[in-house]
Parts: sequence; structure tokens; C-alpha cells
Amino acid sequence: MTSRYKITIAYDGTRFAGFQSQPKQRTVQSVLEQALNKMSKFDEYITIFGSGRTDSGVHALGQVAHFDFPHDMPADAMLRGLNSMLPLDIEIVDCQIVPQTFHARYEAHAKRYMYRVSRSWFIDPFKRFYTGHYKYPLDIERIKQAMGDVVGTHDFSSFVASGSQTKSHVRTIYEATVREDQANNEVIFEFCGNGFLYNQVRIMVATLLEIGNKRRPVHDFLRLYEVKDRNQARETAPASGLYLKEVYYGQQVQQLEKKGHLQN
Repeated sequence: MTSRYKITIAYDGTRFAGFQSQPKQRTVQSVLEQALNKMSKFDEYITIFGSGRTDSGVHALGQVAHFDFPHDMPADAMLRGLNSMLPLDIEIVDCQIVPQTFHARYEAHAKRYMYRVSRSWFIDPFKRFYTGHYKYPLDIERIKQAMGDVVGTHDFSSFVASGSQTKSHVRTIYEATVREDQANNEVIFEFCGNGFLYNQVRIMVATLLEIGNKRRPVHDFLRLYEVKDRNQARETAPASGLYLKEVYYGQQVQQLEKKGHLQN
């Protein structure tokens, strides 16, 4: 009997060319599928469907995917079996058997991303693959003010990288926060929204850092929404600091939508 499994995946994106399979590239999807098909010993190839892509060098704490497996296996046994076959830069952190109607991508209606910025003067060799880097002065209060302009429904055309094939650039951000991690000398951004465009979070972070450095007005996001010009947003923060933290389904999304409306 075929069962559908929903897995939550954590991975270090440093040595991956992103999540989605690509010819002659090491990707999260291809490594997972290799392990899964080795386990199944089934003639028909088993494909994994992710909640969405992450780019080369981007990490995940809570990526979600699903697949159909041709043998009856308890979820905890599937978790243990897959983890025993995966390399050390991937871990299955949760596994559930779900209805056949569940789809990791089409039923994912919100995501949360985290971005870590190292504040050291020189690039820390132990953080270079896991943070962005910004050595210049930052006024965190200015960034917090600007974050208020990020929350809500906006046209993010100024914050999408070239190569995006998405027709609409309108997205809703339910939450946008920034905090200082003084113990680790980092600034931590988080964004939760109903969807994100290609490189959107990395471009927004770069813009917020410029606001914190007083290179832009506090409310420059409002102008950028209007001009719809990617060139005016300028920089893109490195992939190394970006983490897909959580993917939301079902009632979780309704709670976020309600919270987002309250913030507006």
C-alpha cells in the first residue's frame, strides 16, 4: 500500500546548488531522492515535492516536502531510515503520514525566513558560510521604524531579482522583525509572509541595512513600492545568511492572516 509522507528538513546549504534538482549538480532534492530510492528498491522512481526552492548557499531549518512510498512503514521508522542514509549536512527533523491529497507546495500558504548578519569588523572564518556581513555603523531604531513599512500587502517589484517568471509581484508580509544578538555580535531579521519573490528577502535586508547606516531615508520602502524599479533597491545580501525557518499550512495560516490584519 502506497503512503504519502510529509517530511520537515533541516540542511546546511553551503555545499548544495539549491533545493531543486539540476543536471550534474548536488542539490537537496537529488540527495534526498537518492536515499529514498535506495531504501525503496522499487522499479518506479520516487520523486520528492518541496514546498518551494531555496537557492545555492541558502540554509533551511524547516523546509517541507512530501513523497509517496510504495511500502507500509511507520513514520518514525521512515525518519530513522532516511537519516541513517543521508549525509551530515541534511537531517529529517519530522516525519508524518498524511492524506493522499496533501501537497507540500500547493498547500503551503505562508513561509518564515530568518537572515543573520555578522557585525564583526572582519569576516569571521567560522561564520562566513552561515551569516551575511556588515561592518558599518547601524542604527537599529531606524531599521525597526522601516520594518513597519514592510508589513502589509505591497507590490515588491523593486525587490525581485531579474530572472523571476512570476507575473504578480504583490505579496503580503504578516510579520517583520529585527533584533540584536549581542552575545554573538549579530543582527537577526525575520520575515513571515504569504509568499516571497526571487531574492526578495535578501534585497529587503540589504535595503534595511542601508537605512540603518543612514544611506537611505527611514521610509524609503514606501518610495520603492511606488517606483517599481529593481535598480533603485541596489544591493542583494549574500545567500549565506538566509534560512528558511518554517512553512505554514492550514489553520496556522489563518492565525497569521489575523495577526497581520491586526498589525495593519
